[in-house]
Amino acid sequence: MNYSENIKLSLQSISSNKLRTFLTALIIAIGLTALVGILTSIDAIKNQMNEAFSSMGANSFTIRNRGIGIRFGDGGQAPKRFKNITFEEAMDFKSRFTFPAIISVNTFSSQAATVKKGNENTNPNISVLGADDNYLLTGGYKLASGRNFSQRELEFGSSVVMIGAEVKTKLFKDADATNQFVTIGSDRYQVIGVFEEKGSSSGFGGDRTCVIPLLKAKQVMTITNPSYTISVMVTDPQLMEPAIGETTAAFRKVRKLNAQKEDNFEITKSDAIAQTLLENLKYVRIGGIVIGAITLIGAAIALMNIMIVSVTERTREIGIRKAIGAKPVVIRRQFLIEAIVICLIGGFTGVLLGIMIGNGLSMIMGGSFLMPWGWTFLGLTLCVAVGLISGLYPAIKASKLDPVEALRYE
Repeated sequence: MNYSENIKLSLQSISSNKLRTFLTALIIAIGLTALVGILTSIDAIKNQMNEAFSSMGANSFTIRNRGIGIRFGDGGQAPKRFKNITFEEAMDFKSRFTFPAIISVNTFSSQAATVKKGNENTNPNISVLGADDNYLLTGGYKLASGRNFSQRELEFGSSVVMIGAEVKTKLFKDADATNQFVTIGSDRYQVIGVFEEKGSSSGFGGDRTCVIPLLKAKQVMTITNPSYTISVMVTDPQLMEPAIGETTAAFRKVRKLNAQKEDNFEITKSDAIAQTLLENLKYVRIGGIVIGAITLIGAAIALMNIMIVSVTERTREIGIRKAIGAKPVVIRRQFLIEAIVICLIGGFTGVLLGIMIGNGLSMIMGGSFLMPWGWTFLGLTLCVAVGLISGLYPAIKASKLDPVEALRYE
């Protein structure tokens, strides 16, 4: 008997026990929905995070006076905080650093400002950043319209500003914002540039940012002792580690640290936050695998019980088939294929639902459709494995039935 005939017989048997088959397939589908759905969601999150953080400045790192400060739950340690990086120290480092890289100095003038244009004004959640002309590169920004700061504007601290996409939309709608005037706090600024939209996935208000010249920020900020951030961007990813080494040595000299003293500053790669979050996503991945595994174990037990009942109910049929020449291997193969078919019915349903749920979350996050081929093949492979394991004992039991005793059944 070939496999196609076995599959036909399996489908006939399944159709005669629809409710029992449906419940077993449903358990398998739930397990694979949880497994594929969670893993697809994690892949979507990873893709979104990688895209978001890569837009913050590829191949770059920053010198700060504190760590990034991401903590999960009650564990971990609070980030270290060192003495502030002064403007003079930032400029001293910029003049000392000879490694081939782009250097930008910036600081926050305000993180809760309101920007006004006539009767229109934004919410008080706009970040005002003082920066130099290299910030466009190190910060991962691109201009949708307008221009960057000129050297004259930087030297004299002119009242000019580059605004984020959300600020532009709120104040100017579809009109051109360049060369228009806005008010930030009590100062009036001319808009010289508008940033391209970064999107909500950037997670750090990239579209709610206004950038003004660094000297202007020093003049208008109310903080008496601000800390400056130094961004360093290398041209080649392979130069990252050497650049960090050179940076550490140069900034230790700026801060006059001898060999016995530890660093009193923090160097953070541009993707450090993403990597920290991605590392912690492994626990969600493990949780999804555990949930799927527990559900599939339950489905395997249920399927084995169903197949044992099926063998008992079809004892006479097995006896007739053996009497007319069916070999034990044929009987065994039939029940194994039947178990696998039931699993695949649930498996295809579960994988389809998992892909839909996972990509639904991806779409909500603003991502694109993701086809998890790896998890799909894994899920269907698990289905076949569950079918083989669950159907093995009932199949062996059916193949060992004595044809005479089987024919006398009932």
